Amino acid sequence: MAEGVVAVLARRRVALGFAAGAITLLLAQPTWLTWRIGLAIALVGEAIRVWAAGHLEKSREVTRSGPYRWTSHPLYLGSSLVALGAVVASHSHIVALFVIVYMAVTLWSAIAVEERFLRGKFGTMYEEYKRGATVARAFSLERVVRNREYRALAGLVLGFGVLALKIVLSI
Repeated sequence: MAEGVVAVLARRRVALGFAAGAITLLLAQPTWLTWRIGLAIALVGEAIRVWAAGHLEKSREVTRSGPYRWTSHPLYLGSSLVALGAVVASHSHIVALFVIVYMAVTLWSAIAVEERFLRGKFGTMYEEYKRGATVARAFSLERVVRNREYRALAGLVLGFGVLALKIVLSI
């Protein structure tokens, strides 16, 4: 993909996510079983996101504690699990295909842009982190709030709430 397209996709991934969520809700055919299984998966994903947000000092440092000790992009890992939960809950092959394409394209773009930024801003420190240099730091709920993770949690609650309403109303 051209560098400009990658940057646009990375910047627009949240807006595109709202569109993907709307399409998911429209095409979903959830059952209570798929909703419960999907919610369980999504909650694991959100827990990873909260854990990561509680360690992240965005744009101020190379975060090397918490889940960042094992993966460079735990927020995206968590988002992928939330998306998988939504796919399972939706009980739709069309939604699954759509969400897989959306997640692959937007996360790949976001990771490319983010890694270019981190290498440019932190240079050697980022390269050391990529080779495995980690630090111990305590989880902070204040960081979770500062990183606005409550927005992702609100989206999860709203999305699964609408899916539950769709089951109740059988629409």
